[in-house]
Amino acid sequence: MRLTVIGGGLAGCEAAWQAAQLGVDVDLYEMRPIRSGPAHKTAHLAELVCSNSLRGAALENAVGLLKEELARLDSVIVTSAREAAVPAGGALAVDRDRFAAAVESRIASHPRITLHREEVSEIPRDRPVIVACGPLPGDALLRDIDAILRQAQDDTGRLHYFDAASPIVSADSIDETPMYRKSRYEKGDGDDYLNIPLDKEQYLRLLNDLRTLERHQPKDFEAQTKYFEGCLPIEEMADRGDDVLRFGPLKPVGLRDPRTGKTPYAVVQLRKENVEGTAFNIVGFQTRLSWPAQKEAFGKLPGLANAEWLRLGVMHRNTFIDSPRLLDSHLRLRGSAAVYFAGQITGAEGYVEAAACGAMTGIHAARAILGLPPVEFPRETALGAVVAHLQNTETHDFQPANVTWAPFPPLQRNIRDKKERRRLMAERALNALEAFRSELQAKTIFA
Repeated sequence: MRLTVIGGGLAGCEAAWQAAQLGVDVDLYEMRPIRSGPAHKTAHLAELVCSNSLRGAALENAVGLLKEELARLDSVIVTSAREAAVPAGGALAVDRDRFAAAVESRIASHPRITLHREEVSEIPRDRPVIVACGPLPGDALLRDIDAILRQAQDDTGRLHYFDAASPIVSADSIDETPMYRKSRYEKGDGDDYLNIPLDKEQYLRLLNDLRTLERHQPKDFEAQTKYFEGCLPIEEMADRGDDVLRFGPLKPVGLRDPRTGKTPYAVVQLRKENVEGTAFNIVGFQTRLSWPAQKEAFGKLPGLANAEWLRLGVMHRNTFIDSPRLLDSHLRLRGSAAVYFAGQITGAEGYVEAAACGAMTGIHAARAILGLPPVEFPRETALGAVVAHLQNTETHDFQPANVTWAPFPPLQRNIRDKKERRRLMAERALNALEAFRSELQAKTIFA
């Protein structure tokens, strides 16, 4: 039985490579150069359409750890990136052309991979398939993906066509001194939110920053995007009037400060992003502000001066699925025996995260085709953290995100020094991955 992979980006190439390395024949489909997407400039496989950086290389950085884990799984993406590296301080950046050429050479020369340069408009239903089409697939494929999702979820599973995300901050970088824990009207457990009370002066300063700081300029294919009234950029609300935010996401009603007994002028709420409470989402702060502008404006909020931003706000056209409710832990569509999703369409944001999805789905699909028992990537690893994000049903509004330390299980002992704590977590992750690989090798998987 052959495996079909749709999309020749980082996720698709990695999925095809991993499956082929395990002995499965793969048909890899890439529509370019027959048809090009709005973000692409070349016909190369694994084209880097934005930055040429795969971000931090150090193991104390979650994405650096993820790269090392992929390297230990013989990743075609990481191997090619390291060969094409250019000086970039503590990051792994590449020569785009050399990187794409290296990936394409390996894919094209693999005896078990057949590369098809043609557009796929319909997902095969009669064989195993990995959908790795990226966030901007063609219209026909979009319609078919949407149809298969609705069918799988009784019409409740739909594609998201607009990526609107609020910033996420690491819990251990928050100074809670000026904040208080409270749910509106004490609903839920009564203290589900961290609240930042603002007086009038602080509120007007935030308002001015939202109105005057630099905003992201949309790309051509985003320019016609219409905002949803229920999901407006926070700066758009600020532009509509001085009190719009105070009667919207910053409304203080039901949030009397228990320390003073008074209701603040405005309140910024932080909501837990995961069960562990290691990350908080700034409620209602989806934004088109540039990333430097966000750091400047939101860093002025009481308690966030030293914030470590796990994700900054974005608002642009992007197609992704509600992975926590649609996919299982193998990134396979629930209710389906053989349809997997990989890469940015799952909500795994970033080059390395896309490759990680490809690696895992390639291995899962190959094992299923070969009749081997399923495996679970260790929860302690960065690969496990990617899966944890895509399985996080605790979040009220699932959004694409890079890999961070937030989903990792905490260490059994408390280490106050953040760098040392993350070094130990990385060491634990690599040990877990080696044990995982040894188990697979014993079953002749990575022989």
